[in-house]
Amino acid sequence: MTELPLVLLHAFPLDARMWDPVRAPLAERFRVITPDQRGLGRSPLPETEAEPDLADAARDVVALLDKLELDQVVLGGCSMGGYLAMAVLRQAPERVGGLVLIDTKATADTPEAAQTRLDVADRAEAEGVKGWLADGNLPNLLADTASADVRARVRELIDAQPPSGVAWAARAMRNRPDSVDLLRETGVPALVIVGERDAITPLDAANTMVDALPDATLAVLPDVGHLTPLEDPAGVVEAILGWVN
Repeated sequence: MTELPLVLLHAFPLDARMWDPVRAPLAERFRVITPDQRGLGRSPLPETEAEPDLADAARDVVALLDKLELDQVVLGGCSMGGYLAMAVLRQAPERVGGLVLIDTKATADTPEAAQTRLDVADRAEAEGVKGWLADGNLPNLLADTASADVRARVRELIDAQPPSGVAWAARAMRNRPDSVDLLRETGVPALVIVGERDAITPLDAANTMVDALPDATLAVLPDVGHLTPLEDPAGVVEAILGWVN
């Protein structure tokens, strides 16, 4: 596993630049690949009439692995990126040699959360995303201990996202299946990282994944929230390198 490339899938509503604080130190050990997911960052949103589905985004990831001629990778994801990692595991388990699940969860949305995602998608299409999306998300994405620089960077990344991509991703996450049984059946080693003060996918959600996974390591990062790669990049790097070693 130590020789496998590391693919990191970003959170919502951000893009691959959220990995900037961890990319260089991890690249000293691995080949690190951080794609933008469809419709976000610099990745186009394909024209399709199909209902948004993370299975289609998972096919994007598998197509990228094919293009890069990578038979197998360690697949990591933060929040929505974790949901997408599980969708790839469901679709192409032979391509996944290890999992890094960061501030995410394996359970499906509650009806209330699903409705909130629909509301976000509709508003993004009607109004764009600048301002209100960051205002609504920042209190949950970051612990109140997060620095002003981190807050500004997260706001900048959210404001930069295409409204159509935000809407597609919100609807796709709403439709995702429960993945607890999927994790229970996987044979690959997994690292689960969670911020101690994560308000969106708290320690209970991390423990649910750890309990389901046959070979899991848990790393709890103190005094940080949902976006641990931005709030505590050194802690995330240390957890990944320690797990691999």
